[in-house]
Amino acid sequence: MSTQPLSTAWRGLVDDAAIFPPGDAPLPDAAAAHQRRRSDEHADLVGTFVARDTDLPALKSTPLALSVVVTGGAGQIAGAAGLARKLHIAVEGLEIALRDPADPVGAARRVVAAVDAARGEGLLDDHVPVFVEIPASCPEPTWLATADEVAAAEHRLKFRTGGLEASAYPTSGTVAAWIDAALDRETAFKCTAGLHRAVRHTGDDGFEHQGFLNVLVATRLAFDGSPRPEVEAVLEQREPAVLVEGAGEIDLAGARRWFTSFGSCSVTEPLDDLLALGLVP
Repeated sequence: MSTQPLSTAWRGLVDDAAIFPPGDAPLPDAAAAHQRRRSDEHADLVGTFVARDTDLPALKSTPLALSVVVTGGAGQIAGAAGLARKLHIAVEGLEIALRDPADPVGAARRVVAAVDAARGEGLLDDHVPVFVEIPASCPEPTWLATADEVAAAEHRLKFRTGGLEASAYPTSGTVAAWIDAALDRETAFKCTAGLHRAVRHTGDDGFEHQGFLNVLVATRLAFDGSPRPEVEAVLEQREPAVLVEGAGEIDLAGARRWFTSFGSCSVTEPLDDLLALGLVP
């Protein structure tokens, strides 16, 4: 573990998603690297190891705390949870993307029912958070109605902030709207993909990447009641010094109640940025 514990603002911020694109690390190599990282100086930065439910059999002898991505619909939740329990795998998070863009509200209800059933059967512990990804293509009223279902069940939201195509990268206006929606419903969220650097930038892939520090600061400002244009401006901020100065004036640790973590195929890049910006010792 860290020789000096990290601030709450950074502890467990990065979920290790090394096996997912564009990293695509082989599962055995990624799992071994994650275990080694647990003894590094800045081990506190890393949260769970993210794996697909189809990866569980290969991880049965590996003592990892997992966030399990359900690769099918609601009907696959019980099977994934049951398999993890049978293999004595510690599940610390469950993530599922709604698979019916024509009826995401109905899909969300099916997920809620499936999670309730899995908990009732003793397959999924009550403390395990469930993150639900709503299709970004949904019209806003439908997206918000679906978020209502997720929040009513006391589950969490998952925001996709990148991918392998330009269309997978939401605008700052969209991200600000998602943050507002989560806060309005007192619902925590995590992000996934495209968020491996601290500050907004144009990536080598030519896509416009959000910065995780931008999102964290924006979340705090939105929680404090800042108007939407100000939140969007923070998400658009590309100057590290300006962003760091703003971060120093607010309670970033408090924002982690809402922005719980983000999945990244690289753990070293987020850490390198935090060190370069002087945000961690």
